[in-house]
Amino acid sequence: MTYCNILFDLDGTLTDPKIGITKSVRYALNKMSITVDSLEELEIFIGPPLGVSFQDFYGFDEVKSKIAIEYYREYFKVTGLYENEVYEGIRELLEQLKKDAHVRLFVATSKPQIFAQQIVDHFELSSYFEYICGSELDGTRSAKAEIIGYLLENFNLNPEETIMIGDRKHDIIGAHHQNIASIAVGYGFGSNEELVNIKPTYLVKTIQELGSLLTSNHSVIIS
Repeated sequence: MTYCNILFDLDGTLTDPKIGITKSVRYALNKMSITVDSLEELEIFIGPPLGVSFQDFYGFDEVKSKIAIEYYREYFKVTGLYENEVYEGIRELLEQLKKDAHVRLFVATSKPQIFAQQIVDHFELSSYFEYICGSELDGTRSAKAEIIGYLLENFNLNPEETIMIGDRKHDIIGAHHQNIASIAVGYGFGSNEELVNIKPTYLVKTIQELGSLLTSNHSVIIS
């Protein structure tokens, strides 16, 4: 099958944001009188929308979640944004994909679009992507299905020629919802069990495997 439109998740797929996100979450929780000793405990926040995570993992209601998100952003927009790094091999993969004139590349992330754009610009990746699509600061368009839907509609993408790449179940659920193919990557923050159970179209363990899958046969063809 040929996929001309490739949607990349950001956190855990293009970049490793572990330090910045977990420190931002810890800062927010501390502001709310909750002490977390280990950043490892907070890796579960990487991927899903923040509001969902604060509710699921700490039992916050909607109002309390919004307060926590504001505290999170106090740290993130100044420091946490840049406590991040591009995965080794990603830049080379994007360079290879960009050489194919028929391929269109997009970022599809639940992170607020303003922050996603800053990160992509900071790491000098923006030239590879036609558009960086994220959520709004008020929390709207935060579900991955909504983000994918926005790209499909506004950029006239044929669902049959579009594929979503991500490291968490939310990426694959979004792809299922919009009836597009998906690749789950095992080098990010989703467990193997999480990714297998959500039934992506393809599952790869490394960036090298992802590259081989995407760039086989001179074009973006997956057979």
